[in-house]
Amino acid sequence: MLSKDELERYSRQIMLFGEDGQKRLKNATVFIAGAGGLGCPVALYLAAAGVGNLRIADRDTVEMSNLNRQVLHWEPDIGREKVLSVEEKLRDINPHIKVETFHVTIDDSNLNELVGDADIIVDAMDNYPVRYLLNQVAHEKGITLIHGAIRGFDGQVMTIVPGKSACFNCVFPSPPPVEVFPVLGVTPGIIAMVQVNEAIKCLLRTGELLTDRLMIWNGLCSEMEYMRVSKRCDCVICGTATGSTDQQE
Repeated sequence: MLSKDELERYSRQIMLFGEDGQKRLKNATVFIAGAGGLGCPVALYLAAAGVGNLRIADRDTVEMSNLNRQVLHWEPDIGREKVLSVEEKLRDINPHIKVETFHVTIDDSNLNELVGDADIIVDAMDNYPVRYLLNQVAHEKGITLIHGAIRGFDGQVMTIVPGKSACFNCVFPSPPPVEVFPVLGVTPGIIAMVQVNEAIKCLLRTGELLTDRLMIWNGLCSEMEYMRVSKRCDCVICGTATGSTDQQE
């Protein structure tokens, strides 16, 4: 049931998808991997929309260099665990939701438990090894994964529905070189908004998802392009070719 306060809070959304749609958001669980440049706006807008259960994992503490883009971390938070900083802000933004946080390094020993019975996994990471793990767990559990990544003025988004669309490994069979990359604060904001939009559409079962399409944002040109992608029969995660194996480290 939605309370009187919730009906008023979400009234402009309810005009779009009704009380049943809002209840669907309230009953949903989203796991957010990362509480940084992407994770902060993802968590903020999921919370504002009334997604009822947010699970957030990140191992880092807040640093001064985070503040140009990680919008839920403020100067007084420097030195604090990012997940605690985010949790505090989200509870102020929307007291009607539940927030569970984990100050851990995401790896193959804990990811299955961290994800739990989530309805959606949001990739808000800044490294590819964890992205491959997210893709593997999403495939094993049959959970939709919404990938996002940024660099400088540029970013990308793709939604992965296990068993139906190309997976992360299909599109990125090999990781790019490890680097410390530049980031303009608005770029993760733009990419995170698309990720949240995908999550809400998925939960409401409406619209057309970014499946089998990699959306590419070019901030310098203010243009979005779409690269068509498809499942690979030799993919180590979802491929069907003889000899395909599980993801190896």
